[in-house]
Amino acid sequence: MSTATYPVRVDGALDERLNRWLWLVKWVLVIPHLLVLMVLWIAFAVLSFVAFFAILFTGRYPRWIFDFNVGVLRWWWRVQFYAYGALGTDKYPPFTLHDVPDYPAHLEVRYPEHLSRGLVLVKWWLLAIPHYIVVGFFVGTGTWFASRADDRAWGWSGGLVGLLVLVAAIVLLFTGRYPRPVFDLVLGMNRWALRVAAYAGLMVDQYPPFRLDMGGDDPGTTKLHEPPPVGGPYAGPPPVRPPTENLQRRMSAGRIIALVLGVLVTLASVVGLAVGGALAWLDEGRRDTAGYITSDQVTLSTTGYALTSENLTIDTAGRTLPHRWFGDARVRVTSADGTPVFVGLAHVADVTSYLSGVGYTTVVAVGPNRTTYQNHAGQAPSTSPATLTIWRVKASGAGEQTITWPVENGDWMLVVMAADGSRNVNVRADVGATAPVLEWVWIAVLTSAGVTLLLGIALVAAAVVRQPKPGPSALQAPSSPPVE
Repeated sequence: MSTATYPVRVDGALDERLNRWLWLVKWVLVIPHLLVLMVLWIAFAVLSFVAFFAILFTGRYPRWIFDFNVGVLRWWWRVQFYAYGALGTDKYPPFTLHDVPDYPAHLEVRYPEHLSRGLVLVKWWLLAIPHYIVVGFFVGTGTWFASRADDRAWGWSGGLVGLLVLVAAIVLLFTGRYPRPVFDLVLGMNRWALRVAAYAGLMVDQYPPFRLDMGGDDPGTTKLHEPPPVGGPYAGPPPVRPPTENLQRRMSAGRIIALVLGVLVTLASVVGLAVGGALAWLDEGRRDTAGYITSDQVTLSTTGYALTSENLTIDTAGRTLPHRWFGDARVRVTSADGTPVFVGLAHVADVTSYLSGVGYTTVVAVGPNRTTYQNHAGQAPSTSPATLTIWRVKASGAGEQTITWPVENGDWMLVVMAADGSRNVNVRADVGATAPVLEWVWIAVLTSAGVTLLLGIALVAAAVVRQPKPGPSALQAPSSPPVE
């Protein structure tokens, strides 16, 4: 359809005079906005999911969700216009979802009375793919990145918009002027991206035009708050727009406190969700058929006579660890060269006494690509390990050897040797634990994080959604005095 009636309008007015240096620190100045927007985007995604089903079953986008989601896009556009999406103004963005007439960046989306139930199934993931490719070229990820292989290499992933804004910033730094043609092109690409965002956000059915409408004022739409010519489908008197001075979005102290608390609570909940998800993955994804959460198998070797762990200290102030909470630990060892192998667990003092003067190796750290060892010089042990009585648990022989024991207090050390005490130990090993309490931990963490996430979003919404109350003069002219 013609872009002249496209229901998404994006405007931006370039400041006549911009500070040459301020753009160098705007990345710090926008941090409060980015924290709030992180919360708002989470709410945007959740509410868009709700709107999807509302459109699917009723053909209508719930108005309050629509206004909220348009407000999120509007807030994001103001921040981008101020910061590195355009650098078009030095006026700090307001903390509000509503349109601010005297701010130089605006976004409006006409509310649709009806939306296609069929299109909602495909437009956001299938039909929008060509636009996603174009927008990806325009916008990119908006960040610098560095990658290192054989040597250090730097790259740019900010897209064409980021590159043009960087050029404009350098010109501004040296000349004090923002090149107008660059600004018009940047606005056109941002406009394209925001039209696609509204389409993918299910707010419009009209397919975004493949057209780069450049310039500060959107030439691709009519002004959405003004009616079309007489006789059009939206004919009627234009709504009264309150004077600018009566629409200052000033936040009270209570709303500022709610906003700060909401962001902090949401950040904490996101961390909690990440921790709970990781614990759930451990419990459900790494538990084997025997009930043990098991590590990947690693290869360990030494030219000495023994491999040992570092000190494994478990201290609960003398209290016995409940077995129903912590369960059992397990170590499995297999010789890599077929030699019979020994594995045992004993108190640190007993192992230190046995290996005094013996050449052995301590496994300091095991990583995905490298294992760190600490070597101790010495001679062969005086006796084979299996003959000693120091072991809490032990296993010896050909093939895989397994030891299990209940997790308990003490200073412990694991020892792996050849069964006959000879040198050159080379094994594959893994460790595991039943940890019955883990299931309850991740359920509790995810539940509490989910509750705090809702609380954080509610606090942010309470701070930013409420419409400020304009004064009487904003809605009506003062009445004339009665005629005598």
